[in-house]
Amino acid sequence: MSGTFVGMPAFPAAARDAVRDTTLRGNLRHATHTIRAKRARAVAELDDWDRLRQAGKRIKDRTLRHLDRYLVQLEESVTAAGGVVHWAADADEANRIVAELVEATGETEVVKVKSMATQEIALNEALEAQGIHAYETDLAELIVQLGKDRPSHILVPAIHRNRGEIREIFAREMGEWGRPAPEGLTDTPADLAEAARLHLREKFLRAKVGISGANFMVAETGTLVVVESEGNGRMCLTLPETLISVVGIEKIVPTWQDLEVFLQTLPRSSTAERMNPYTSMWTGTTDADGPRAFHLVLLDNGRTDTLADEVGRQALRCIRCSACLNVCPVYERAGGHAYGSVYPGPIGAILSPQLRGTGSEIDASLPYASSLCGACYEVCPVAIDIPEVLVRLRERVVEGGEAVREGNKVRLRPAKGHAAERAAMRAARWALTRPGALRTGQRLASHTRRLHPRTLPGPGKAWSGTRDLPPVPAEPFRDWWRRTRGGKDGGA
Repeated sequence: MSGTFVGMPAFPAAARDAVRDTTLRGNLRHATHTIRAKRARAVAELDDWDRLRQAGKRIKDRTLRHLDRYLVQLEESVTAAGGVVHWAADADEANRIVAELVEATGETEVVKVKSMATQEIALNEALEAQGIHAYETDLAELIVQLGKDRPSHILVPAIHRNRGEIREIFAREMGEWGRPAPEGLTDTPADLAEAARLHLREKFLRAKVGISGANFMVAETGTLVVVESEGNGRMCLTLPETLISVVGIEKIVPTWQDLEVFLQTLPRSSTAERMNPYTSMWTGTTDADGPRAFHLVLLDNGRTDTLADEVGRQALRCIRCSACLNVCPVYERAGGHAYGSVYPGPIGAILSPQLRGTGSEIDASLPYASSLCGACYEVCPVAIDIPEVLVRLRERVVEGGEAVREGNKVRLRPAKGHAAERAAMRAARWALTRPGALRTGQRLASHTRRLHPRTLPGPGKAWSGTRDLPPVPAEPFRDWWRRTRGGKDGGA
């Protein structure tokens, strides 16, 4: 996976700054609560939601167990339909493939459908380095691009912006990228949408190359699926002469019957709609309509390493609905940028450290960006037990942060460090097996309670930096018991 956002600190430091931004917190609170309420109503309409959820989980798990077979089937199906399949092991290889495909057309501009995979590999920046301009056409992605910003939400990348800020960005930046914003632009949603529509229309009509991701790929037919709400995706997928789709290898489903489950759960979990306004499906190429050339870039970029972990592989079930973000109390207060990745929120806290590893400071901190309340698991349409994976990743960080594959299993390589933690555990074991020493220590702690610090010194700062030490009672429990129970000792 490509690197973290440049200059991003670990999650605790970034979150500490974010929670002080009252405008950001207000924007996030309003948006997440609105989306959350709408989703709950949409899901409540289905009596069989729990069965659909379990069906999605089983389909994804079965597909991941036999991913090698389904990927080969997909390649054969796409090729038979007139497409060309490319395999990319990492971000650099995927970016190189896409840049070469665009250069082969002689074009220097491309229009893009909203795609998490292309954000993950920093495709726009890689194309820019080759003299190719990539234009985002999703409204929220356009806001982020014009504002020289970073996405902060999977579904609504500009969720951290309010209408006034968006109006300022459009008025200031649109002229530098193409058609300028209309004179006297207001911050009403209709005016902002019309400004974006006029700005993008000339790009749709001019572009010869389109770049997309895909929500799903059907192995049996080689069909790709994009669901969206604005119609920009349909324009990018049908008007250009060349279409290049960059898709993570986990987005595959075996059959059309399997796809039917997710076309019910995804729109309700993401946009709180019964069905997305635009569901685009294409299979290879045809002489009658659509692009004349279709290229599918299948992206690994850490996914096979994630697949090897029997607990962590749950993250690959994700269908990018963002429901977990909208119920997460940590995300609501800290925002998406604090996660240092295009995958924010609970799913980002388990996906990014697996795709990138836990070697960096920020990736080692992400498994702790959670209260483990379990709200994310309750709303996940494919039943990813995010708290379970978070605990697994915390174990990996404590054990040294390196997973070693042995056949089809992954074990954690023991860490050389953490000497202070091991020493503390040995001391606790010694005291807890010696009642007299424990009683003396408790009394000493109570007598000196006014001198105790609120945070731990030295290595203990990593634990107490975000929480206060619990206060020591004025009287140990054993002494209280003997005093109130007539001198009888309540234990050993």
